[in-house]
Amino acid sequence: MAAGSAQLSCTRLLLKLSGEALMGRNGYGIDVAVVERLARDVAEVVAAGCQIAIVIGGGNIFRGVAGAAKGMDRATADYMGMLATVINALAFQNALERANTPARVLSAIPMPTVCENYVRPKALHHMEEGRVVIFAAGTGNPFFTTDTAATLRAVEMNCQAVAKATQVDGVYDSDPHKNPDAKRFDRLSYAEVLSRDLKVMDGAAIALARDNKLPVIVFSIEEAGNLLKVLRGEGRATVIEGSA
Repeated sequence: MAAGSAQLSCTRLLLKLSGEALMGRNGYGIDVAVVERLARDVAEVVAAGCQIAIVIGGGNIFRGVAGAAKGMDRATADYMGMLATVINALAFQNALERANTPARVLSAIPMPTVCENYVRPKALHHMEEGRVVIFAAGTGNPFFTTDTAATLRAVEMNCQAVAKATQVDGVYDSDPHKNPDAKRFDRLSYAEVLSRDLKVMDGAAIALARDNKLPVIVFSIEEAGNLLKVLRGEGRATVIEGSA
């Protein structure tokens, strides 16, 4: 990644946020203060000259896999999870607008009363006009995660990388919160992520990134301003790309 305080490592980025990131220390729902802090981080990157698209999960409200595990029909549960991502996307759009950063929500499931439908040329136009584009409702299909949706949209939007925001400063070989001896990686290849079964993104997302030569940057969202630091080469992150 590029070093220096001025130059950004990429000028068009897809940011993947988990739904859990929006709930802060709450056990459920949306922490408005946390959402506003994350929106300021995004606004800072936009002001530095980077075009941003965002995919947000829905796990703070409903997870399709969890619903299916309790006996719910998987497709129905996944559609419910997609609707949860729309709620999060609208909340984040509102926070960005409050931070004086124009944003649009585009949903893969048509709901024109609350947001725009996803149409690729429309999304590209919004990004070129400097608006943050928030993609909601996943791919619009059940059985696909928001990680896969993020990678798909990044490829469609001609993004230079996917930045996956987590609670730790990169990829480890085990959970560093549970294992103090967990090994951290600065760089990994797609093949290593898949062969080691590292829980970064699901296999379909990593394979799609590999096939399209799309780097994946894994970093911590816990520190305010960290996204801009990572894009300037000043923050800790793990970069997943062709060769380790």
